[in-house]
Amino acid sequence: MRQLPELAVPRVCVLDPDGDLVRHVSSQPDGARHRGWACYHTEMWLTELADQTVGVVGCAVGGPFAVLVAEQLASSGCELVVSVSSAGLVGTKSLSAEFVLIERALRDEGTSHHYLPPTPWSLLDRTLLQALEPSDGTEQLPWTLGSSWTTDAPFRETAEALANAAALGIDVVEMEAASLYAYGAAQHHSVVCLAQVTNQMGTVTEDFDKGPGDGVTSALLAIARIVEMTAPIVKP
Repeated sequence: MRQLPELAVPRVCVLDPDGDLVRHVSSQPDGARHRGWACYHTEMWLTELADQTVGVVGCAVGGPFAVLVAEQLASSGCELVVSVSSAGLVGTKSLSAEFVLIERALRDEGTSHHYLPPTPWSLLDRTLLQALEPSDGTEQLPWTLGSSWTTDAPFRETAEALANAAALGIDVVEMEAASLYAYGAAQHHSVVCLAQVTNQMGTVTEDFDKGPGDGVTSALLAIARIVEMTAPIVKP
């Protein structure tokens, strides 16, 4: 209908809810838009990471939109989706890394329930988890393993809800991981969710900060490491 060329998307694609990665990639001299990407209200931009071409789709905020794009990616040839969302820190704990590799996400949204029966948590695939958390502990990784609370509306992040999340040992709050992990489990597709910690929820005023360059450099380095570490288990 749109008369686009039939071009497969890259093996690895990134969901960038904030849009900072897309703005960076599209502004580079070698940035290129994927001419065959036809998904609803989005563009895909291409960049080189870990010696391969990676697609980046921006501004798909929230579980329903993220899953819509993930479904389209799978049907277009993508084998691994990496989501990198900004996230607020729950409680007063401090983390040892800029990113949280989300191992489990509290299902406080609606999308995940269209993929899996009701349970409290959506989980990162165990094989992917093992690949991204080497048992020997010799490598300094840009993430720490943790849990998130996935909500579908920021104004639900009330003081009471944050206290409940802290009591469950949750590290961060974000808006996509539970939906994406449920989709991945139900459809047998590989999904990894990273949370880029930007602020401490309900404790400090005006503290939202992704760091230099809106955190783009550190996010690209983290994504590249995920691509490298999952390469043996994600089919080409």
